[in-house]
Amino acid sequence: MAPKRIFWAGLVGLALFSILSLFVGVIEVSPISLWRDPEALEVLIISRFPRTVAALITGATLAIAGAIMQMLVRNRFVEPMTAGTGQGAALGILLVTLFLPSAPIFTKMMIATSVALITSLGFLAIVRKLPSTQPMLVPLVGLIYGGILGAGVTFVAYQADLLQYIGVWMNGELSGVLQGRYELLWIAAAVGALTYFAADQFAIVGLGRTTSVNLGLNYGQVVLIGLLAISLVSALTVTTVGMIPFVGLVVPNIVSRLAGDNLRATLPIVALIGAVLTLVSDILGRVLRFPFEIPVGTVFGMIGAILFLWLLYRGPRHG
Repeated sequence: MAPKRIFWAGLVGLALFSILSLFVGVIEVSPISLWRDPEALEVLIISRFPRTVAALITGATLAIAGAIMQMLVRNRFVEPMTAGTGQGAALGILLVTLFLPSAPIFTKMMIATSVALITSLGFLAIVRKLPSTQPMLVPLVGLIYGGILGAGVTFVAYQADLLQYIGVWMNGELSGVLQGRYELLWIAAAVGALTYFAADQFAIVGLGRTTSVNLGLNYGQVVLIGLLAISLVSALTVTTVGMIPFVGLVVPNIVSRLAGDNLRATLPIVALIGAVLTLVSDILGRVLRFPFEIPVGTVFGMIGAILFLWLLYRGPRHG
């Protein structure tokens, strides 16, 4: 399927679901009430619009981060939220809460990013020791690595009586997103957009270290830039909305099956599909048990598991 057709179809879906998201929720808001009821307009501005934007940015940037990580690791079955990066960001938030509770938000963000970068480097170092003839070991090691880090975070939080506090970041949900509490995600959006200009370099890195060096690429520098972008996106999304698994795993694989592996051509589509699927998951979370909500991380986890099985059993169809 042509990338342009997928992009325009995704753009139409993005517009339709974005409009729907503005009018779905416990508090009834309709297009007509916006003109007649000042409180309805206030709900739209303070809650619905920030929540919709947060879902779109989170989905798009996590999908981009997943695509980049898959290139750096050279494996299609890894993503930041299941390979230690997201858990590292949660660990950074926990450390700040324990030792620097009054630190400004920028300091908290930088510490979370730094810890996420360290855990990402650790995963990359482990992966390089694995035999290239056993590609399925990479996602398995990633799950174990992320699980150990997550268990460590849970243990420390339990000892410090912060289990409920850290639970907010371990399971992504958007019900707490309000005006003034999501703006950090715009930094993640900027980082995601900037990765487009290095898409060709990330694609070359995906060919392996030897090929990259022979083509004149500064392999170490590009890998570090990619890991830094992944860590920033992970830290900002975990800090704002929590961990949402499978976005960075499923979306790049879907796009690869439909539109091929030209990262520069497909990266905008990856971002678009990631944004749409995350927003759809959030809308479903609002309506499935109305007036109660299911966290978007739980809904996308279910959708992601189904799509993951589909990816495993369905052959490629791009052409």
